Amino acid sequence: MLLFAYTAVTSRVAVLRARADRGATAVEYGLLAALIAAVIVATVLSLGGKINTAFQKITDLLP
Repeated sequence: MLLFAYTAVTSRVAVLRARADRGATAVEYGLLAALIAAVIVATVLSLGGKINTAFQKITDLLP
């Protein structure tokens, strides 16, 4: 009987740890996605004007 109780508690602890790991993983993926989005926005903002100027020069050179 004691072995059964120990096994039940041990398996319950393992399930709770697995759930906690899944939650932590979801937070980590969320932070990673936010970081990637921030890098994309920064790149677009920094290069947007330069690309617009380059296209405008090309458009001005066309007849």
